[in-house]
Amino acid sequence: MTTVTEADVLRDALGLLRDREQVAERLLDSSARHSFDPDKELDWEAPFEEGKWFWPPELVSLYDTPLWRRMGEEQRIALSQHEAAALASLGIWFEIILMQLLVRHIYDKAATSAHVRYALTEIEDECRHSKMFARLISKGDTPYYPVSRVHLNLGRLFKTISTTPGSFTATLLGEEILDWMQRLTFPDERVQTLIRGVTRIHVVEEARHVRYAREELRRQMVTAPRWSQEFTRITSGEFARVFSVAFVNPEVYTNVGLDKREALAQAKASGHRREVMQTGAKRLTDFLDEIGVLRGAGRRLWKASGLLA
Repeated sequence: MTTVTEADVLRDALGLLRDREQVAERLLDSSARHSFDPDKELDWEAPFEEGKWFWPPELVSLYDTPLWRRMGEEQRIALSQHEAAALASLGIWFEIILMQLLVRHIYDKAATSAHVRYALTEIEDECRHSKMFARLISKGDTPYYPVSRVHLNLGRLFKTISTTPGSFTATLLGEEILDWMQRLTFPDERVQTLIRGVTRIHVVEEARHVRYAREELRRQMVTAPRWSQEFTRITSGEFARVFSVAFVNPEVYTNVGLDKREALAQAKASGHRREVMQTGAKRLTDFLDEIGVLRGAGRRLWKASGLLA
């Protein structure tokens, strides 16, 4: 007798969907083999290396602007350190939202399923990542950079009203752009050893999170009610706008001795910066376009965010 599974009957523009339990079992197996304890894996006692960057210079927000060309090397490196701290702060904010969304997702599902067990494993990963980012910020001569009060409250609203497909779209938005940047960072020998170690751990473990979110979002965009799909398009577009603004905390400029308004204006006008953000988002926006998320008003919001060309 042949058993018809969910994967045999669910299809989207990318083809047949994989069985949810099989995907989760593979991710659980990968987690068992390739998970890290940052407190033990990384040398937190070693001092930062003189003259090394804290983020690849090409990924610093002011790179190749008139202001950048006026800055000395020491000030450029200081800006890279503050931007790395601000991105780590943003990552903590985002991962706390993500953990709450995952808990909501599994609330009414069988706790014995591999799908739920992997969600709990991912939450465990995100707890370690948040602690790792916090420790990285504390080690450097930089402050913690919280998001603005407006964005903090928008995040609170989003995690309260988000639908399941909206939650997984936001998950991918928060993970994939940073993942692209971190894949450029950890092999870059110009960058501090500790930063490279942090990004390497994050890249390895986030690859599983991206796979889980992509597979579930595909399923949700096939099975969710039409109103939920449309709501996802709108909320994801708005979250893309918020994320793109929050990606650079303007206080980093003040803290390295730059005029905040001038620096923000130059970063916003920078063709290089726009290309970096759109290139970092392209793999995600191509995927979202294929599965039907980037349509209508939602697509216009994505364009307004600057992440979609």
